[in-house]
Amino acid sequence: MPDTFDVVVIGAGPGGYIAAIRAAQLGFSTACVDDWTRDGGKPAPGGTCTNVGCIPSKALLQSSENFEHAGHGFAQHGIDVKGLSIDVGRMLARKDKVVAQNNDGILFLLKKNKVAFHHGRASFAGKADSGWTIRVEGAAPATLTAKQVIVATGSTPRALPGAPFDNVRILDNAGALAIPAVPKRLGVVGAGVIGLEMGSVWRRLGAEVTVLEALPAFLGAADEAVAKEAQKAFAKQGLAIHTGVKITAVKSGKAEVTVEWTDDKGAAQKTTVDRLIVSIGRVPNTAGLGADVAGLKLDERGFVLVDGECRTNLPGVWAVGDVVRGPMLAHKAEEEGVAVAERIAGQRPHVDFNAIPWVIYTAPEIAWVGKTERDLKAEGVDYRVGSFPFSANGRARAMGETTGFVKILADAATDRVLGMHAIGPMASELIAEGVMAMEFGASSEDIARICHAHPTLSEATKEAALAVAKRTLNL
Repeated sequence: MPDTFDVVVIGAGPGGYIAAIRAAQLGFSTACVDDWTRDGGKPAPGGTCTNVGCIPSKALLQSSENFEHAGHGFAQHGIDVKGLSIDVGRMLARKDKVVAQNNDGILFLLKKNKVAFHHGRASFAGKADSGWTIRVEGAAPATLTAKQVIVATGSTPRALPGAPFDNVRILDNAGALAIPAVPKRLGVVGAGVIGLEMGSVWRRLGAEVTVLEALPAFLGAADEAVAKEAQKAFAKQGLAIHTGVKITAVKSGKAEVTVEWTDDKGAAQKTTVDRLIVSIGRVPNTAGLGADVAGLKLDERGFVLVDGECRTNLPGVWAVGDVVRGPMLAHKAEEEGVAVAERIAGQRPHVDFNAIPWVIYTAPEIAWVGKTERDLKAEGVDYRVGSFPFSANGRARAMGETTGFVKILADAATDRVLGMHAIGPMASELIAEGVMAMEFGASSEDIARICHAHPTLSEATKEAALAVAKRTLNL
């Protein structure tokens, strides 16, 4: 006999496990199915984010930043370091430990909230009297039925045509996180979040990094001034970034990879590297889901088709996160997961896609939320802009991290905050103030009038808000 639940969640990434926990909190009997596996056959919930994405990349970024500070930054503080070296094996072991701690933490949370966890691969097996039948394949096969099903199967990396991942020479995000020794020459295809973060990790540790980006503009989705500042900072650090690139061939050998490409002027180029990270986007993970069995509609790219509230074409079936439209961000998936659980309970939550922050954890960090100046000009919106550099911020000076600035965009008529953009120290944390301001419909004057502790980096946000009205106090 199948186990019957009110809600079954397929996938335990950020969208899935959060949806399962929220459904259980609302009183639904809930199961969550996930097939990620770690060493020893143990379950590894958390999806791409926890296992080969957000969490391990931040662990390596922290390790590599510590190494760079010791080698180049400590001297200005009067700290001399001799005989500096990096043990990549120990660094990777620490990363793996951090990942395992997060895996175990998610398992604990599911158990705490009385969510039945099934370790295996789930797929639709057909309609049931009470809703849907879900087949679980793995070490402990099971059949589940549920009135409501939430699909949260995430995404997988897209490969270059004719250059499949082998995670030896041609690497996806998982391979980029597990390079056993610092390569002398590293190539990165794609100057997005993953490409820049992984390029930064291995550049800090000593690799010569070449980044090849197809788009004509660097960081085209970011504020133009932020992108310009970032490109200048990365070039100074030693990242060789080429935009407007068209790759014509990738040839992988036993010891190196050769990439043939044309530059933005059409001139033929050739780059030979020891390893090549390919980060050109991700595709929805719907293969093997049994969408055809259930009649679940997918679009031409494989995404599950949903409405504005994450409902699919099937009654009682929902989908969230990377497997549906919208930005492929862990926190976006979490918000959708919570919202769907609450909609099942009859509540009416709302997720504002315009108030979802973006972060790139390079050094300097890059973060933004809302509209860019380019967006507002295209939409014909009259706006005002205020900007403040970290070079004039006392805390940033004390930290020795003065690159970058905070920028706030506000409606010229109402002063409502329309966007916030930051590049500099701890931009990932500072952006939360901009998100909150936008969610509350705050004005730049509201931010300017709030007392910010001194000395803090957040004072740069206050000063940027003051700059909207051309009355900065420390510049």
